[in-house]
Amino acid sequence: MWRETERTPSFFNSARLPVLCAAFVYLLLKSKNSMHSFFLQIIPDTLQQAATAATPAPAEELSLWYLLKEGGVLMIPLALCSVLAVYVFVERFIAIRKAGKTVPDFLARIREKVSDGNLDAAKSLCNNYEGSIPRVSHKGIDRIGKPIDHIEKSIENAGKLEVYQMEKNLGVLTTIAGIAPMFGFLGTIAGMIILFFNIQHQGFSIEHIAGGIYTKMVTSAVGLIIGLLAYVGYQYLNAQINKNVNRLEASATEFLDILHEPVA
Repeated sequence: MWRETERTPSFFNSARLPVLCAAFVYLLLKSKNSMHSFFLQIIPDTLQQAATAATPAPAEELSLWYLLKEGGVLMIPLALCSVLAVYVFVERFIAIRKAGKTVPDFLARIREKVSDGNLDAAKSLCNNYEGSIPRVSHKGIDRIGKPIDHIEKSIENAGKLEVYQMEKNLGVLTTIAGIAPMFGFLGTIAGMIILFFNIQHQGFSIEHIAGGIYTKMVTSAVGLIIGLLAYVGYQYLNAQINKNVNRLEASATEFLDILHEPVA
């Protein structure tokens, strides 16, 4: 024979073959259990990592307190302006409302007292009520018996004094309406100066620029809001004063008509 018959090594002889098969099956089962445990351990970890990655990061909220805090030092005068504007508006609103109080039949009762010649009762009636009209009428009653020109002048001066009392401190609102936006713009300019200074020394960064700009623009927004509210408050109070002045002029004219009436 060109080739000798191939002999099986003694290691794989028929006597050891069952033992080898059993060992092979044991190793296969053991490896299967190990792989099963490995997959049971790695799958939850993988799922947990995937869930963590899929969970979106909480969105950053822009609160009002954060913006006010980032406005800088110039937020202090703006806060003072806002507090002063609120105080002046409330104080003037109450004073103007008191000055504009009217009694529907007040002048009719004054006419009755004056026609009867009971001036003390007319003065007592004026003292019983608050408002510009009773005070001006009291001044006119005090001048009864003097020339009519003197009475008219006295009523006119009393009316001017009442208008002055109603308009007192209204200039504060106009001042705040003018300077609050200026404080805001000044804060923005100061913020931009600081921003460019940081860019020069810390380098260019989009996030740094965007954050610096939107925080420094807060002063402009707050200044404009305060100025706008102060201006609206001034115009509202001024309109209420005009209404009171029109009522006061009408009552003064009616009071003078009472004095011109012939005595019965």
